[in-house]
This record gives sequence, structure tokens and C-alpha cells, in this order.
Amino acid sequence: MPTPHIGANPGDIAETVLLPGDPRRAKWAAETFLDSPVLVNEVRGMLAYTGTWQGNRVTIHGTGMGMASLSIYVNELISEYGAQTLIRIGSCGAMQKTVKVRDVIIAMTASTLSTPSRGIFRELNFAPCADYGLLEAAVAAARAKGTDTHVGGIYSSDVFYDERPDLTEIMTRHGILGVEMEAAELYNLAARHGRRALAVLTVSDHLLTQEALPAQDRERTFGDMVEIALQAAFA
Repeated sequence: MPTPHIGANPGDIAETVLLPGDPRRAKWAAETFLDSPVLVNEVRGMLAYTGTWQGNRVTIHGTGMGMASLSIYVNELISEYGAQTLIRIGSCGAMQKTVKVRDVIIAMTASTLSTPSRGIFRELNFAPCADYGLLEAAVAAARAKGTDTHVGGIYSSDVFYDERPDLTEIMTRHGILGVEMEAAELYNLAARHGRRALAVLTVSDHLLTQEALPAQDRERTFGDMVEIALQAAFA
């Protein structure tokens, strides 16, 4: 049965789900990369499409912005629709001089100040991380494409307009590659339910240099990220 936030019927959602934050990016990715994509959810404007890629069923489902929003959709995708492999595809801000705009970051770990799972972990500082098989396959796919790629830790923030330059400096000093807003909770939920998860991110702006990717260039660059995620899912 449909859930409060996903109107798909049983069987409409594939076991492999790609998760962009922006529902319009879900539409673009489905129409660009999937064969015969079908709209399976539009509750609250959160679009989801299911189709095939190289003969494999795939759903591309928007999550909205932030860990709280992603948590709702991922919980329902796992518990009600049987999603097994969940890969976030999104943008991030670079935090190292060696990481450039248009590069791809594959997130090994995701640090946070807090997540929706904080109430479960209580005093434990749980370290959410990616599924190694997916990570290894994504790195191989990125290398085969010749995409400039970085693998390591990222920071999942609760806020977009951050006023903690001291925290940014500390994370940069400790090698955090980039900042986004969803991956840590995705990794938490995957660990809790025994599912595979990964975040493949395109660098759209840089916190140190203030460089930003022009809007007209984003689709071409984001395409590399989607292809890497699809190849990793079915390696």
C-alpha cells in the first residue's frame, strides 16, 4: 500500500534506488539515463520514476533537502517497498584545495553534529560509513570514465547557511573533502536495516575559493555522477 509520503503501489519501486535531493533532478536523470521511465510517485511534489538501465530495474526518487527529509523517504523505501541498494546522487561544496569544482567525491564516511538518528544512539558517537562493495565499484567506474574523483570523509550539515567558520577550519584541517546535507542519515539507516548505501557527489561550489559551477554546466557534470552510481549499483 502507498505510504503517507510515497504514493507508489507495491512493485512500483525497484530494489535499487538512486536518491537526488531535487525532485526535478530525479525527473531529468530518469529521462536521460533510464529506458521507459514511469512516474511512480508525486506526493507533495516529490517525484520518483522507475525504469531500466542496461536491463536492470532502477528507481530514481527525490528526497528533498536535509537529513530529516531524506530519513522519511528512505525509511519508507526500505520498510514498505523493500529497497536494498540506495545511492545518493547530489551536489556538495568542496573543503580542500585539492578538490575542484566539477570533481566527484565518493563518500567513505560522513561526519555530523547531529542526525535524526541521534535519539537512538544517545551517548554513542556512531561512525556512519558507505558499503565497501559499492564504494569500490564506484571508484572503479569513475577511473574508467576518467573522472577526477576523490574518496574520503565528508560532512553532512543540518543547515545550509552555516555560521561556524571555526568548524569549517577544523574539518578542513582533518581532511574532510566536502559538505552536503543528507549522506550521514542515509548511511545510518542502511546500517540499521542491513542495506547497501553510498553517496556519489558532484562538487558544485568551493568553500575556500568561492568558485561555483554555472547552472548551465551542471547537467553535463552531474551526468558523470549518475553514470558512476548506476555502474556501481550493478557491478
